[in-house]
Amino acid sequence: MWRGIALLLALGACASASAQLAPLPMALCAGWRNEPVCELLQEDAQIRVLRCTFAPGVGHETHYHPPHFGYVLEGDSVMRITTAGGVVDRPVSAGSAFANDSEIQHAALNVGNETTRYLIVEKKYADTRAPEAIAPGLCAR
Repeated sequence: MWRGIALLLALGACASASAQLAPLPMALCAGWRNEPVCELLQEDAQIRVLRCTFAPGVGHETHYHPPHFGYVLEGDSVMRITTAGGVVDRPVSAGSAFANDSEIQHAALNVGNETTRYLIVEKKYADTRAPEAIAPGLCAR
């Protein structure tokens, strides 16, 4: 009986630990090989606007975005996106757009032949990540 209770407590501890968010940098503070790939264009209490540039072979280390909208400003390439669910290669072209209504955690790598540049508008007001779950990344410099 005690063994069963101990097992249930251990499983409960694992479940609650896995439900917590691992500290990750926000997109602005994540980079590639210790160099920034995004620049801040505008920020207020509600939104953050970034311009992110990825030459061929350049990526974005694992980071998170709160709900956001993205627009490809230039380039016709392929981005390799890595999430907890796996890896997928996504063709990207200037003029295409995307949106996410919830937090996204991923890494990215330009595996194509052209530099791509994105405009990202993050909804800061919808960011539910606790401050202790935000790693400083390159913003700590």
